[in-house]
Amino acid sequence: MKRFARFALIAVVVASLGGCRYADDASDTAFSQFKASSLLDKYTKFKDMYAALDAKRASINILKGKIASTEEQYKGVPRKDWVREDVQAINQWKGELDGVKASYNSLAAEYNAAMAKANVNFTNVGDLPKGATTPLPREVAPYIND
Repeated sequence: MKRFARFALIAVVVASLGGCRYADDASDTAFSQFKASSLLDKYTKFKDMYAALDAKRASINILKGKIASTEEQYKGVPRKDWVREDVQAINQWKGELDGVKASYNSLAAEYNAAMAKANVNFTNVGDLPKGATTPLPREVAPYIND
């Protein structure tokens, strides 16, 4: 019976020490993920991604404007009668537009996925990390098709 008591005591001590190790690891992980500097770093990453998405939206609008302006100049004129340089330019702009849209869609998907995984409140005005000024959207317009 004494052997069993010793074994049980040793088992309890070992189990409690192992449990403490895991609890320690969990608290260390929580601290490192939610300390102010980590939250500000994450916020900055999301803010940079959102700014890049804004820049891509602006580029898309500029390219659409160039295409529409050129097409308006030749309204009613068959494309075969357009000035060669204008035909080349509009084809170039359409190719660039497709590329910027694809880039936007890729970055929007990355932003949305990262924001869905992040356990942060960057979208709440009162919960911004110190040094952050503007709440970020939880999701951006996912994709541009037109």
